[in-house]
Amino acid sequence: MNTTGIRKKLHEFIDTIGDKKAEAIYTLFEDDIDTDAQRKRLIQSERKKYLMGEGKSYNWDEVKEMALNKEKRHAI
Repeated sequence: MNTTGIRKKLHEFIDTIGDKKAEAIYTLFEDDIDTDAQRKRLIQSERKKYLMGEGKSYNWDEVKEMALNKEKRHAI
């Protein structure tokens, strides 16, 4: 079966399933569906590293230099 056929069958299935199954499927793929939650977890993770003194922090001049100088961007 090709991808188009698979997508069609999945759409038909999702349109006809009960609430509990829909919630279970959503939970399974929530990270892929809800990019805001994914972004929030990433920010919280980076904040935690920063507060623990781990990772690298940059001052404004370093950030500006990396933005303007393509060769310096690898520092990120």
